[in-house]
Amino acid sequence: MLRRTFLKTAIATPFVIATPSLAQSAHRIRELYAGRDMSAFATENKGTRLTFTGYMAPPLKAESNFFVLTNIPMSVCPFCETEAEWPNNILAVYTKRVVNVIPFSVRITVRGNLDIGGYKDPESGFVSVIRLMDATYAEA
Repeated sequence: MLRRTFLKTAIATPFVIATPSLAQSAHRIRELYAGRDMSAFATENKGTRLTFTGYMAPPLKAESNFFVLTNIPMSVCPFCETEAEWPNNILAVYTKRVVNVIPFSVRITVRGNLDIGGYKDPESGFVSVIRLMDATYAEA
């Protein structure tokens, strides 16, 4: 009798395999900053492949291989002219391929290699102090 009850319960109970979602293990952009400086988290994880969630700001130009990840939806790109003006709530994201634009109000998950320090993009002139390189992205 016990065996029959066990089998009925086992068949009726759906099996759930726990797989961590990228969004669940994602970091927040604010973890990268300590005021106007890089946080200890950012400096300790330089070169590490990390995952972040946020929103894609509209790209500066068509057929670009980078975009800006923001922590809130932005309908305009938060382009900065110098490192000194770099806001502490955005993250530059460089991809290997041309970016397929996702609407600015759709939450995305981005994964790439963390790089810090001043960098000026040779094609666009975009200046960043922190960025993800060789990144991939998808809707969250």
